[in-house]
Amino acid sequence: MAGFFENLSLGCHVAFSVANLAYCFIGVFIGTLIGVLPGIGPIGAISMLLPVTFGISPASAIIMLAGIYYGAQYGGSTTSILVNIPGEVTSVVTCLDGYQMARQGRAGPALGIAAFGSFIAGTIGTIILMFVAKPLSELGLRFGPSEYFSLIILALALLSYLSHGSIIKAIIVAILGISLSQIGIDAVTARVRFTFGILELQDGLGLVPVVMGLFGVGEVLINLEESLNIEVFQARIKGLLPSVRDWADSIGAIIRGSFLGFFLGILPGGGAIIATFASYALEKKLSKHPEKFGTGVIEGVAGPESANNAASSGAFIPLFTLGFPSNAITALLLGALMIHGVQAGPSFMDKHPDIFWGTVISMYIGNAMLVILNLPLIGLWVKILKIPYRILFPLLLLLCIIGSYSINNSKFDVLIMVIFGVIGYVFRKIDYELSPLVIAFVLGPILETSLRQSLLISGGDIFVFFKRPISVACLAIALTVLLLPVILRGSRRLREKIT
Repeated sequence: MAGFFENLSLGCHVAFSVANLAYCFIGVFIGTLIGVLPGIGPIGAISMLLPVTFGISPASAIIMLAGIYYGAQYGGSTTSILVNIPGEVTSVVTCLDGYQMARQGRAGPALGIAAFGSFIAGTIGTIILMFVAKPLSELGLRFGPSEYFSLIILALALLSYLSHGSIIKAIIVAILGISLSQIGIDAVTARVRFTFGILELQDGLGLVPVVMGLFGVGEVLINLEESLNIEVFQARIKGLLPSVRDWADSIGAIIRGSFLGFFLGILPGGGAIIATFASYALEKKLSKHPEKFGTGVIEGVAGPESANNAASSGAFIPLFTLGFPSNAITALLLGALMIHGVQAGPSFMDKHPDIFWGTVISMYIGNAMLVILNLPLIGLWVKILKIPYRILFPLLLLLCIIGSYSINNSKFDVLIMVIFGVIGYVFRKIDYELSPLVIAFVLGPILETSLRQSLLISGGDIFVFFKRPISVACLAIALTVLLLPVILRGSRRLREKIT
């Protein structure tokens, strides 16, 4: 227990430094702004700001980038309630009742409960993170190369299963991500591979140009051909503080959404998205008046908004304790740690307590900052929503170009960014999700290293993955997840033939 309080003291020392308070504020402010603006996600924002973090400490970098992540969950509710357009994918469900509340003159309570619910959920999620991370890290110390290989296979299988659309498409994109991660010099044999004689590719593809292209340039291109006619709710927003009745109706939904969101946020793939829909469905099921959902009930805002913010805390569990990301955003955070020479995993809390505990304490601070930002600055966010996209998107492209070039002062990185921008655009047009590509690209080297280490230790015995209980369990679950759609489809056809 003494060690716990020592770590808390260390975290407070790191998080409450003037520099890190500033980075936390910058992160949550940018996150809120990104969440408010439809069509611009936290993935693109984090990829654009990755080069900025190279000159600061790892703790400051993760504090700022994490602030963008959970800050975007706050900002997305503003657009959903006032415009009926989700600023974030995780805010889709908020549109159902939030916009209806705005139409009934209750935009203030809807925005207020979204902010307070997110604050409570973020706090609960952070507390759980503090107590769950250490036991999971100790469990992770039992993992050898074969367990890591099987665990990554399981993560990619779950990611493919939980992705939107076709599982086959998600698997194809994940395989492409792993293939791209193999470009460069082989770490074991020092042989050059897949470079096609291009000298700049010997160091491999840079994470920043690839992600900036896929999510920055690709997002701009796809949005340029979609005319977003944003009609902001014009009535005067008043009564941002929820009434006692509002709190009575919402507090149960907030608590349930917080715990549900945290644990679903751990899942690879769309954990936060699943959490919001699950929370909404749960509240509707428990309600005495389920028929009123969709007509402007405050529980329909409180539950999902709490769930998506708690899910962002849950996503840090596999990142910090096992060293693998559960979504594209935490994949970027893992990439940022790698760029700073920090290895996430079971020993992360012991080797880098300043980063872990500094980030955890900064989440408390950041959630408090977000409440202060979201309620008084609603008028500012409304004005920002009116910025013409013909002005906004060229600025985003400029930031992408500057960010890619500034890493190595290389025109080649800009070219890579443009190429992947086109790839990102095409993949969106043909309905291929990009998150599996990014996660597989980041995890690819770890997957390959674990595979080769396992085979070297076992003398080339491929059955080494089936001799250790954790490895067997991960592979069995992965196989079940991949075969589940086929099994369900077959059983449905069988029932149809019988009937």
